[in-house]
Amino acid sequence: MKKTILVAALAMAATFSVSAKKTCAYLFTYFTGNAPEQEQICYAISYDGWNYTPLNNGKPVVASKDIALTGCVRDPHILRGKDGWFYQVVTDMKSSLGWSSNRGMVLMRSKDLVKWQSHTVHFPERFKGTMFEHVTRVWAPQTIYDEKAKKYIVYFSILTDDGSCPYDKVFWAYANKDFSDLEGEPQVLFDVQNASIDTDIVKDDEGLYHVFFKTEGSKEKGIKQFIARDLLDFSTWELQSGWCQDTNKAVEGSGVFRLHDGTWVLMYDCYTSGHYQFCKSADLKTFKQVQDTETKGAFTPRHGTVIAITKKELKRLQKAFPNK
Repeated sequence: MKKTILVAALAMAATFSVSAKKTCAYLFTYFTGNAPEQEQICYAISYDGWNYTPLNNGKPVVASKDIALTGCVRDPHILRGKDGWFYQVVTDMKSSLGWSSNRGMVLMRSKDLVKWQSHTVHFPERFKGTMFEHVTRVWAPQTIYDEKAKKYIVYFSILTDDGSCPYDKVFWAYANKDFSDLEGEPQVLFDVQNASIDTDIVKDDEGLYHVFFKTEGSKEKGIKQFIARDLLDFSTWELQSGWCQDTNKAVEGSGVFRLHDGTWVLMYDCYTSGHYQFCKSADLKTFKQVQDTETKGAFTPRHGTVIAITKKELKRLQKAFPNK
């Protein structure tokens, strides 16, 4: 089932080749909680990458009922594309129905960060007759560009109820040209023989991929990292020792982005402790806590991601979603 919704009236083209020198702020896209009215896409803005102010008085900027089969979405991931588009993928899920109740995702793209085209991918229907017909959850989809194939990879974790995928495992598939569907059957991206969710992938200056994920299959749960030379060739991957989070609290939803000065930021949701934690790194290998951001009032972020934005994009967002 697919549908395209225009969620705002303002249309402007976005600059797609943007250097750090041209960006002036950061956009955080997130959802806010486990109630249906909170499983919506929200925006917040930061000038330093650490401290954020919500737009639209903390209210949603995209209505989940207009884009999702369940009427709720979670785990938004945003990416500045190579082609003049922004891409966003979200989990199509209403958590009040249970943690094994979602069956797909929503693919979105926009030219201006305000108006979004959206398409649902319902796995039991889209992949009928395959193992994916039996998914009980399709969690935390994200997107990265494949320079070799000139296509966008969508990756996500799945679980099935027929034994074909007995623990959460990370899969991938190419998105089609207009970002309205997945091409072919998803393939395994990596398998650590234990439940793995909330994968986030970035590429460093040397062309190496850093694959962050949460492992849930061991007594110690937390964020681990692979370093990969070839993202689609698991034989080139090297699992790093230790844990990435700088806390002994329960964490999920890691998001990695870069500041204007080149510093890498790893943020994650300390979901049992009532705060988001932000860490810094110079090498994407060791991370030091900078601050905890209490989730209260108008700003209660859950599992989200951040991109750098230009002055023009910032003004456009502030005009479209003002705080009154």
